[in-house]
Amino acid sequence: MSNNGNTVLGILAGTAVGAVLGILFAPDKGSETRRRIADEAAATRDQAARKATELRDSLGHTIASGKESLDHQVESIVSNASYKAEDVISTLEAKLKDLKDRNKNLQKKA
Repeated sequence: MSNNGNTVLGILAGTAVGAVLGILFAPDKGSETRRRIADEAAATRDQAARKATELRDSLGHTIASGKESLDHQVESIVSNASYKAEDVISTLEAKLKDLKDRNKNLQKKA
């Protein structure tokens, strides 16, 4: 994600520098050049704002997707643990029944 942000920043900076240099070396009046620089600055600002919004939305979507995946994994783990606990309880109940039966048999023999 950081690479994409750096790339976008580099493109925007290069565009802005190129536009400003192009305007400064153009054979226009000073007032016209200042107006064009202001227009280019506004356009670059708007483009940067759009890119920032797109990046924020993309990041929000990625976070929401990751949270949904994590919730699903936690639910799966809890469900598996519940089934395993039920299996352990059933096994222990069966062993307890067996021990009780053995104890009864030993008491009858004694």
